[in-house]
Amino acid sequence: MAIWLGSEVMFFGGLFAAYFTLKANTTPWPGEGVHLDVTLAGVFTAVLVASSFTLHLAERSAVRNDLAGLTRWTVITLLLGAAFIANQALEWSGLEFEMSSHPFGSLFYLITGFHGLHVLGGLAAMCLMLVFMRRSGKVDHSAIEAVTYYWHFVDVVWVLVFFVLFIAP
Repeated sequence: MAIWLGSEVMFFGGLFAAYFTLKANTTPWPGEGVHLDVTLAGVFTAVLVASSFTLHLAERSAVRNDLAGLTRWTVITLLLGAAFIANQALEWSGLEFEMSSHPFGSLFYLITGFHGLHVLGGLAAMCLMLVFMRRSGKVDHSAIEAVTYYWHFVDVVWVLVFFVLFIAP
């Protein structure tokens, strides 16, 4: 998992490098029609960060071999992650710019889109983990640990994305 997450750091690092390169060489920045709802994005950033805490509680339940607690906290995490994705879809539908509008638009959709795919991947991993553990009736500590590392990574990346795209474009 550590090696895979390292490759993900390089992937998102490349996206951020492209963003800062374009930002340094494009005037005006961010471009016409860019009016992002920073407050709403901030609320859903808090929702996603909260999901790291609920997944941590799921992992703590796993340490106690508490399958019911693991299930409860993972389902709450799934709901928080789904709310984040729903907000992203809503946000995209209301934007006044497209990917082809300007360089900022290209990188905005690329970075938030890839991050959204990673969130969906994390939600799928949580669902699979829950299905397998509920069917077996056993807690698999390595599975919850791997999913938790991945989810925390996705959350940290979003905090960076939020700051770069919404706070300091």
